[in-house]
Amino acid sequence: MSGLRVHYSAFDVVPSPKGASTHITAFVEGLAAAGAEVELVCVGNGLLPESGHYAGARVQRIGKDTAETFLGRALEFGERAAARLRRAGRGAYQVCHFRNAWCGLPIVEAAAELGYRTVFEVNGLPSIELKHHYPALRGSATLDRIRQREILTLLQADAVICPSRVTAAFLESLGIEPERLTVIPNGMDPAQFVTTPLPPPRATAQLLYVGTLADWQGLPLLLEALALVRQRHAVQLRIVGSGRARQRRRLERCTQRFALEGAVSVLQPIEQQLVPALIADADLCLAPLSYNERNVTQGCCPLKVIEYMACGRPVVAANLPVVRELVRDGVDGLLFEPDSASELARSILRVLEQRELALHLAQSAARRAHTHFTWHRAQQALLAVYDDLLGTTLRSTGRNSSRSAAESIHSQLSAQ
Repeated sequence: MSGLRVHYSAFDVVPSPKGASTHITAFVEGLAAAGAEVELVCVGNGLLPESGHYAGARVQRIGKDTAETFLGRALEFGERAAARLRRAGRGAYQVCHFRNAWCGLPIVEAAAELGYRTVFEVNGLPSIELKHHYPALRGSATLDRIRQREILTLLQADAVICPSRVTAAFLESLGIEPERLTVIPNGMDPAQFVTTPLPPPRATAQLLYVGTLADWQGLPLLLEALALVRQRHAVQLRIVGSGRARQRRRLERCTQRFALEGAVSVLQPIEQQLVPALIADADLCLAPLSYNERNVTQGCCPLKVIEYMACGRPVVAANLPVVRELVRDGVDGLLFEPDSASELARSILRVLEQRELALHLAQSAARRAHTHFTWHRAQQALLAVYDDLLGTTLRSTGRNSSRSAAESIHSQLSAQ
């Protein structure tokens, strides 16, 4: 892979506490470790330097622009990222790798002229997710235009990667040929997310949720369930993650409604290197995802679940197809009926009141995460995609097609 030049663009701040930053870092590190010269173009936040080096790559952060809306900022980022490619000229890069259609559409449309192949990394589609962040967009012409942009980008990309089989099926329903699709699940760094013993039983159990406060995460349901749990067991819940003021106000109202003052802490996100210690302090970790279009139709790969498992903590999560790709119900965690506060409360109480079950779930989850869901495995699968795209051998282990690499991952998971 020595001499291969890769342009990787992402409408995200890197580094940051968000899962997107963790994912980008892992993929950039994997490409750089294989010998590629990577230029990472991402978003500036006024605090990080505009240029420099990060994760083995040259990084260029596009500073804050003048647009007042999210859509305006996203489109301006895409235009400025694509302008860098045009200035670099034909042959400057062999692969352009991007994470959204904001910069993706101009990149794929210029591919023939500038002589590079394209990789579209689809972790989520704004046409589905934005209406959860901005409810006023529901049913709007703006979402229709965004969806058209996404489909145009998907149809023209040389390769498409996504984190779950649910997402792959959705993309196929949009007309993407299976031959261009590769599923690469999220991962974790085993050196960072070390398995630790489950804390001994304590009078007040410590529950944990790490992630965004987005509407699809099911946090109001979690608070409703917590009120039921507290009728039988003393618990404290920490919610750690980024969110909009509207979402934080909603959690405050739910806390008051269910009389949870003093039992719930809603904290700001923390740096990724601090997350393992936070998980290690918990008795039980939660992913109460709602049953909605984002989680069920589009799909995702909840990074929090993998990180919980790797640290050896019992997991209680919604019984959704994307969760079942990671967790075996009753083996690696307990899966509850989505959107049911009573079922969520019942699962939490089972873990808290059945010590042997908690230990079994924790140990099995840790083995599964450290065996199947590491960033090294994800990096190798990504290099296989590049290998197929360029017709070269980029990995240290023998050459396999990207499709067979993905099939290997999933066949092993299905056999467990």
